[in-house]
Amino acid sequence: MKKVPLSQLNPGIVFTEPVYIQDNHLFVAAGVPVKPKELERLKAWGIDAVYTNGDILVPPQEKEEAAPSRGTAKTPDEGTLSSPQAKEELSSAKRQILSLPEVLERSGAYKTYTNLIEKLSDIFETIAQGLSVNNRSIDTITDRLLELVRENSDQVVTYILAGEITSASLAKSSVNTAILAAMIAEEMKIPNVKILTITTGALLHDIGMLRVPREILEKKENLTTQELQRIQVHPLYGYKIIVKELLYSEEVGRIALQHHERWDGEGYPRRLSGEAIDIGARIVSVCDAFEAMVSEKPYRNSMIGYQAMKNLLSDNGRRFDPEVLKAFIKTMGIYPIGSLVLINNGALARVIDVHGDAPLRPKLQILIDEFGKAYKGNEGEVLDLLTEKSLFIVRAINPKEIENLV
Repeated sequence: MKKVPLSQLNPGIVFTEPVYIQDNHLFVAAGVPVKPKELERLKAWGIDAVYTNGDILVPPQEKEEAAPSRGTAKTPDEGTLSSPQAKEELSSAKRQILSLPEVLERSGAYKTYTNLIEKLSDIFETIAQGLSVNNRSIDTITDRLLELVRENSDQVVTYILAGEITSASLAKSSVNTAILAAMIAEEMKIPNVKILTITTGALLHDIGMLRVPREILEKKENLTTQELQRIQVHPLYGYKIIVKELLYSEEVGRIALQHHERWDGEGYPRRLSGEAIDIGARIVSVCDAFEAMVSEKPYRNSMIGYQAMKNLLSDNGRRFDPEVLKAFIKTMGIYPIGSLVLINNGALARVIDVHGDAPLRPKLQILIDEFGKAYKGNEGEVLDLLTEKSLFIVRAINPKEIENLV
């Protein structure tokens, strides 16, 4: 398909073939003039190009541009979005949208999630001080985490994307990675005993970072060659801590040792490739990469879930096992649960469920409808895009964009 920049579109232009926006969603049919309102929506959505196999059939005419003089009636969303009441509602809604829904913060699942991070952080601090740790305390965290995932998988993904917790970064990253790894392992129908091993390995996959100087980990500038080498030794440190100090099995240790190996053999520390890499390490590799992309780091801002998924999808068998990626996408969807999205009718919604076989058609809950009405808590209408065929997601919204929506 040809890419047509938005700057080349004007009201009244007609194409010989259908015109699409991202993800193959129809923008305008063949032979139908582009309307001024449709162009305004594209600009509001932040879309800078459309795609088509056709050519321009009818260029924009002056009479098309003058058409609004026959009447200036506004569509409902034009009128209500600019009203003072709508703006006041939106201003109030922004605070809710930019943080976890209150109902989730009050839930037992969220308390369990934060408690797991606190407990693991305490364990990491003990190990960093050179003190011994009984691995039964880690096993308890693993058991509680698996129970949390199996009972509240939709909610815990929301917690990961929301990024509400700003302290205990290593423990938070480790818990998040373990949650995602457990979900993939469940999707791949891996036996329960192996899932337990993978989840434990995921919790401890970056424990070797405790042996890397803090000033390197928190550095905002580019790392020197020597600093990068120090970081790349952390899988070896992790393996030794897990097997020699915590007395876990080689199988758990291999996950930490190999989680930076690549499917194409270009990883480290041993340049293993393909199925020579432990399946647990292959799973953790995907989860670790996703978690790193959606979390704030000293050297960059976090990436929204949709963009992180697109980055993973573009891997093409270089870093990740394609089968693990397939299971991850089936579990998470292209728009992960908790993502904020803009719908083609102008409404803003949050993804609340995904369909494994239709990753572009998740279930949504409306936060701000097409008329500018904002909803609190879980009051907004629930839409299943699998059945609502006329609606589709235009794009994912970075929470930082919310301020510019009014």
